[in-house]
Amino acid sequence: MKTVQDIAQTILAREGGYVNDPDDPGGATNHGVTVHTMRRLGLDLNGDGKVDAQDVRVLSAEKALQIFVDEYFHKPGVSALPEPLQASVFDMYVNAGNNAVKILQRLLNQMRISVAVDGVLGPLTAKAAAHAMAAAPDYFVDAYGIARRNYYYALADARVASRKYARRQDGGKGGWITRAEEFLSERYHLSAAAHKERTASWG
Repeated sequence: MKTVQDIAQTILAREGGYVNDPDDPGGATNHGVTVHTMRRLGLDLNGDGKVDAQDVRVLSAEKALQIFVDEYFHKPGVSALPEPLQASVFDMYVNAGNNAVKILQRLLNQMRISVAVDGVLGPLTAKAAAHAMAAAPDYFVDAYGIARRNYYYALADARVASRKYARRQDGGKGGWITRAEEFLSERYHLSAAAHKERTASWG
């Protein structure tokens, strides 16, 4: 069984190092931690009285790992979810904040388990997730992974600048899609042809 630290290390490796892509609303990012998160946490690492891209650049992998575990696993309450679901929700929380929980809540409502779609992983959402897992133990984690993938495609549908994260220049699956599919059973991975069809409207 993977520990929270094991999962966090995997996320850290997936995120990579410093980037400051003008097309990314997250802004300057290092090891998956954005400048917005560092401002919220008051991480003025170079002591110049402000939190900016320079602080992001010097963020250590060890500090990023601590932020993942504290801010994206324990603080949101991911540990209250069924264990098989935790890694995918944790990874999505690092990548998309409380949208990770909203995706879960929408999925639960689609399964006719009524919960508020508020991005808060409270006891009602945790209980609903446990109920869904018990009802569909062989499919629920995959259903969440598919919902993640659909979320990424929908973002790219709506925002042209984000399409490069969902589709590579050669037309193949971009980082967002491959990330979601890492948490999916192989039988639910889209074929190259299906991905091409899904993104055909992007031109």
